[in-house]
Amino acid sequence: MTEKVKRPYNSHSRTRQAQENRDLISRTAHDLFVEHGYGNTTVADVARAAEVSPEMIYKSFGSKAELLRSAWFVMFRGDGQEETLYDRPETQAVLQLPELSERIAGFARLTAARSRRSSPLLRAIEGAAATEPGAREMLATWHARLLDVASRFAHDAAETGQLVIPEEACGDIMYAMLDGHLWRRLVVERGWTDERYAAWLAALWQQQFLDGDPGDVHDTSRQE
Repeated sequence: MTEKVKRPYNSHSRTRQAQENRDLISRTAHDLFVEHGYGNTTVADVARAAEVSPEMIYKSFGSKAELLRSAWFVMFRGDGQEETLYDRPETQAVLQLPELSERIAGFARLTAARSRRSSPLLRAIEGAAATEPGAREMLATWHARLLDVASRFAHDAAETGQLVIPEEACGDIMYAMLDGHLWRRLVVERGWTDERYAAWLAALWQQQFLDGDPGDVHDTSRQE
């Protein structure tokens, strides 16, 4: 009798499959949150659309708020990996450009593309934030992440020696323009293309960061 040979246990394959399942559920949740609103969508709704049990969702995510968080980052980053967009290869490739003007142009293009991905769910989150704690927490997390990205970009820009305004002012300006609201106003409401928006944003940042502005942007002191 031939003895059966057991297949070796492949933990990497199982981990990858589990992550793919989480991403699928997250994308399904994203679509439902956008279509029906975060407050109007239940875990049971997501489970039914994803063809899984509600228990599986709770086991994988723990709560509806964590499901929202996963849906946000999967759609914004493209997957559920913990690595931030700032630290990913496509962003780091832009940040390695020696000329700050080229970095700004590249970062503006990334900003336009990421605004397109994040805008639908962002509107759903903002609409639910007044009454849904999970949405409110996600919005606070998003703003904190934006500030971190803006501050890191400003620091890296200052390191080039080409930034002509204070690092703090650079970070403040970027923070104010990264949340996707300008993109929505010009692209969705006014019909601009992403390419036109990115070119405009790059020109604006280049004017501020490389040419300077004689206004208050140079004064970073805090008035009481």
